[in-house]
Amino acid sequence: ETTEPVLPPCFCLNDGVCQDGACVCPEEWVGSLCELVNFCEVSIYTANISEGILKNLTFQRIIVGKYGNSAEKCEHNTVNGNHSIAVRMCSRVGKTPTLQPPQILNCNANLDSLASQVETADSSNVSAIASNTQILTSMPEQLTTQSISTAANIAVRILKKPDISEHSQASVAIMATVSQLLDANETQFNNDNLIDVTASLTRTMEEFSLTSNITQSNIAIQSVPLKLNSSTILFSAQRDMALGYIQSTKLEVQENVPGLTGDLSTEVQILLNIKNNNNGRVGFVLYQNGKFFQSRIYKSRSRFSKQIISGNIDGGRTSGVELAFSPKYNTSQFQLRDHACVFWDYTTNDWSTTGCTKGRDQFLRCKCNHTTNFAVLMAFQIKYNYAKPLEYISYIGIGLSIAGLVITILFQIFTRKTRKSSITWMLVNLCFAMLIFNIIFISGIENRNAKNHSSDTTSYDQQYQTYDTTSNTLLTSDLVDPPADSWCTAVAVLLHYFLLATFMWTALNSAQLYLLLLRAMKPLPGRFIVTMSVIGWGIPAIVVAITLGTTYREGKALNYRQEEFCWLAALDENQNFSMEKPMLWSFLLPVALILLFNFIMFINITVSVIWNDNKDLTRNKKDSFMKKMISTISVVVVLGITWTVGYLMLINHKETSLVFSYVFCILNATQGLQICILYTFRSQIFKKKISEVFLVFSVPEIPVYLHSKTYYVSKSHLAKHSREAFRQPETFSEDTSLSTLPNHR
Repeated sequence: ETTEPVLPPCFCLNDGVCQDGACVCPEEWVGSLCELVNFCEVSIYTANISEGILKNLTFQRIIVGKYGNSAEKCEHNTVNGNHSIAVRMCSRVGKTPTLQPPQILNCNANLDSLASQVETADSSNVSAIASNTQILTSMPEQLTTQSISTAANIAVRILKKPDISEHSQASVAIMATVSQLLDANETQFNNDNLIDVTASLTRTMEEFSLTSNITQSNIAIQSVPLKLNSSTILFSAQRDMALGYIQSTKLEVQENVPGLTGDLSTEVQILLNIKNNNNGRVGFVLYQNGKFFQSRIYKSRSRFSKQIISGNIDGGRTSGVELAFSPKYNTSQFQLRDHACVFWDYTTNDWSTTGCTKGRDQFLRCKCNHTTNFAVLMAFQIKYNYAKPLEYISYIGIGLSIAGLVITILFQIFTRKTRKSSITWMLVNLCFAMLIFNIIFISGIENRNAKNHSSDTTSYDQQYQTYDTTSNTLLTSDLVDPPADSWCTAVAVLLHYFLLATFMWTALNSAQLYLLLLRAMKPLPGRFIVTMSVIGWGIPAIVVAITLGTTYREGKALNYRQEEFCWLAALDENQNFSMEKPMLWSFLLPVALILLFNFIMFINITVSVIWNDNKDLTRNKKDSFMKKMISTISVVVVLGITWTVGYLMLINHKETSLVFSYVFCILNATQGLQICILYTFRSQIFKKKISEVFLVFSVPEIPVYLHSKTYYVSKSHLAKHSREAFRQPETFSEDTSLSTLPNHR
C-alpha cells in the first residue's frame, strides 16, 4: 500500500518561491503550489487579414489574461510598419487556459489617425477604432508619454459616446487598452503633460462604471442598480489565492449588509451608506496600481503596487463611506510603519486626507464623508538583517592583530637607528593605519539601531487603533528610513579612510621594496618620505571626500553607508548589488588597482631577488628553501596580497564562497599579528633584546673560537711548517626591515 507523500509547509513547483509560508509563482504558473498552467501554448491561426487574403499568424506563449502579439508584422511601407499585425488573448475557462480569436490591425492606421476619426465615427466604426487602439497599445513596454496620452484621449472620447455600454466589443477593447496603459513604464507617467489626460480618463471611468461590468487584468468595473430598500452597498474584491490575478478575484456586490466583512482574504472593500435613494445606480472601479494617480507629494521608492478603488452613486446620496484594505506585501522584507486614508483631489491633482479618518485592526480601515477615488497610502520600513555581534574568534583574531601592530610600531621606533629612516617610516605608517582601522572596526562596526530593532517585536498592523482624524496625515514616501545614526555614519567614514590608507601604504611599501632591492645601486628619490606621506594619507582623504560629497545628503545617510552595519552602501532597495553605490567605485575598484600593482611588484621581487640570483647583488651564502619561503610569505603579508581572497568571495557558488570567506577572515583578521611575527619576532635585534630583558630564559654564552692553520713553504727549509691561531667569529649588522629577505651586501 502506498501513501501520498507529505509535502513540506511551503513546497513550490515550477520555480515558485516560498514567501511568508505561501508560494509566490512566476506568471506562467498559478495555484497554491504553482502547479497550474497559467499560459496558452504557441499557436498558429489562419486569419483573413484583408479582403480575400488569408495568412497564417503565429503567436508565442501568452499569459492568461493578457494579449500576445503575432510574429507577423505589417509591411514596411505601411504606417505601422514592423508592428504586429494581430493580437490574441489567452483567457481561462474554468481551470483551462483558452485562446480567443485574434484581432487584426489596420496597418495604415496609427494612434493619431484613429484619434482624428473618433469624433465623427458612427457606431459601426467605433468598434474598429477601439480594436485598433487596443492592438497598437498591446506592447506596453514600448509605449511613450505621447502614445499614452493619445490612447487615453481615444478611450475618453469612446467611453463618452452615448450608449457605448451597449457596444460590448468596443467597451471591452477600450477597457483592455486602459489595462495595457497601466502596464506601461511608470517613468512615462512622470510628465506634467499627462496630468489633465489621466484626470479626464479616471473621471470618465467613474461615469462609465455606472452602466457596465467589465474585468481586465489591471482594472475591474462593477455596476448595480439601487433598490428602494437599499441602505448599504458593499463592494469587495477577494483574491483567489489559487490563481492570483484580477480576473480570478472574486468581485462581489452585496446590499443591506450590516458592515464590512471580516474575511482576511478580502483585499479591498468599500461600503456605501445610502440615503435619499431615487432608484439610481452605483458604480465601482478597481485599479490594480496607481499609475494614473501620480502624486507630487507621496513618492514611491519600492515596487509595491497600491490598489485604487472608487465608488460613484447616481440617483442618491451617501451619508458616509467605509473602506478596509488588507494589502499583501513581503512581510519578511518589509514592515508596515504607518498608513494614511486618502482620496484623489481633482482640484489639486494630488492625494488629500480631507474628510477622512483612519483606524486599524486586522485591516487598514478608513471612513470618509464623500465618494471618489480612494486609496490607502502606506509607509514601510525595510527589515534589515542587522549584522550579528562579532564572534569570539573575531575578537581574538583582531585583538592579537592589534597587539602585534602595537609591538611592531614600538619596536620599529626604538630600533630606528639600525636601519634607514625611510624603511622605518614606511612600515610604521602601514602598521598605524591598520591599527586604527582594527580598533574602529572592533568597537564600532555594529549599528546601534540593531539593539532597538531586536527590542521592537510588535509590528504596526498588530497595534490596534480606533478611528482618528488627527493622525491621518498625508505621507511623503512609501519607505521610511530607520532612525538616523550619525555615529554609524562617522564610523563608516573612518573605516573607509583608514582601510584605503592601509592599502595605499601597502602599495608604497611595495614601491620602496622595488627601489631598494631591484635598484640597489641607485639612491632613493629626493624628499622620499615627504612625498610618500602626502600620497599615503592624502589620496585616501580625497577619495573619501569625493564619495561623501556625491552621495551623502542630510537625512539620506544610506546613500553612503549601509544600515545592517557601519560600512559603505553596496545594495539597492531591491537588495541587488548596485553599480551606483559607493562600495564599487570608491572602494572595490581602487583596492583592486592597488592589489594589481602590489601583485606585479610581488612577482618582480620574488622572481628577481628571492628565488633568483641578481647580478647587481652578491650573497655570502646560499639561502635555504625555508628561508626563501618565509621571505616570500613576508612580502605577501606586508603587501596585503591576501586581500585578493576577498574578491573570490564574490563567486556565485555557496560552498566555494563560504570556504573563501573563512580563509579571508582568518588571514586578514590576523594580518597585524603576521606582520609582528615576520618583521619583529624573527628579528635578531628583537631576540637579543628579549634575551637581555629575560636573562632567566637565556642560555649562558659559551665563547666559540674559529680555528685556523697556516702552512708555509720555503725553499730554504726542506720541511714545511705551520702556524695555528684561534679567533672569535665576526658579527654582522642586520637590516631588520628586510630581515626575512635573503641577506645581500
